[in-house]
Amino acid sequence: MIQSDATFDGTFPFTPHFSTAPGFRMHYVDEGPRDGEVVLCLHGEPTWGYLFRHLVPALSATQRVVVPDHMGFGKSATPAQRSYWLQDHVDNLEALVLALDLTDITLVMHDFGGPVGMGFAIRHPDRIRRIISANGPTPFGQSDLFERVTANALASPWFQWIAKAEANGELEPVLGQLGFNILSTLKLNGFENNAVITDAWLAAYGAPFARPGDCLGAIGWARGFATGAHRFDAPDPAADRAIRSRPALAIWGEADRTLHAEYFLPLFSAIFPAAPVRRLAGVGHYCLEDAPEKIGGLIAEFILQT
Repeated sequence: MIQSDATFDGTFPFTPHFSTAPGFRMHYVDEGPRDGEVVLCLHGEPTWGYLFRHLVPALSATQRVVVPDHMGFGKSATPAQRSYWLQDHVDNLEALVLALDLTDITLVMHDFGGPVGMGFAIRHPDRIRRIISANGPTPFGQSDLFERVTANALASPWFQWIAKAEANGELEPVLGQLGFNILSTLKLNGFENNAVITDAWLAAYGAPFARPGDCLGAIGWARGFATGAHRFDAPDPAADRAIRSRPALAIWGEADRTLHAEYFLPLFSAIFPAAPVRRLAGVGHYCLEDAPEKIGGLIAEFILQT
């Protein structure tokens, strides 16, 4: 776990906040006016709130920007006795949001933040104001969900590696050393902008995974896919109607080799057929590293317009 006040040479200057509502010490950033609309930013594998470091100042003049670190990631604790499946992360997010009583939420979801955010939206559609997917899948009970996830896994170097590593016993040993191989893991998932790689950046992404016991979150997310342990919930009719009526925006880096646009954008458009889709050429999986200003502008504009 990272020191709670670590700023990584000032690149992450936000006051740390913690909640024990989910049953462990969960870290979150909470910037901007308390009476502002809430923008809830959800990261994926193997990142943390640091991914949104450019988005927070871009929005927090007018919005309340809340950025949690999932269990086992970032500045949040990594309890040894917990399981790290999708449904556990949805439970944790639900506990945090209810404890903070967040409403009028704009979800901004990257990578597995998509399934976590949509899982929360299924349970609490009344708290959701807008949906924004930034290279984040939007599972919502679509009839072809499993088929698309499976097809993507066959085409994705990351998911190919997960399946092979789980089968031959390498998954835990390799991901248990994530602090050392963080750059190769991030590169396997894909970003195009090598200019972001600095000592502070490497430290920020490597620090949460200093020892094998700190890597349970990253291992769990990968293993859940390899073993089918993640549970994707489907909405009841009321939640389905509510969420489909919300304004939504998809932003997708087209150079994403981990989550291919051809498999995942149709899942988004199945729920939100009239919603805008912004495809960013030359932008990889970690779109918020490759094009933070562009994405910040698109999100700010969308919030203003809706």
